[in-house]
Amino acid sequence: MFPLAKNSLSRLGVRSIPQTMVRQSHQKWAPNFHDKYGNAVLASGATFCVAVWAYTARNLSPVGRVTPKEWREQ
Repeated sequence: MFPLAKNSLSRLGVRSIPQTMVRQSHQKWAPNFHDKYGNAVLASGATFCVAVWAYTARNLSPVGRVTPKEWREQ
């Protein structure tokens, strides 16, 4: 790399990819919210969705409830 470009990049604080990877690998990894609770939130959301759809399909469906009215002869 040209000395002028190298000097300007070093002053900007731009790191190369290997330097960034080495720096990040030394940091302690702590699980975030998604690592801790992600699967539980996904499973509970899916269960809730299935329960609501099952309730709606069962209670709002007219199958078996609709009967024709008797004919009235006038």
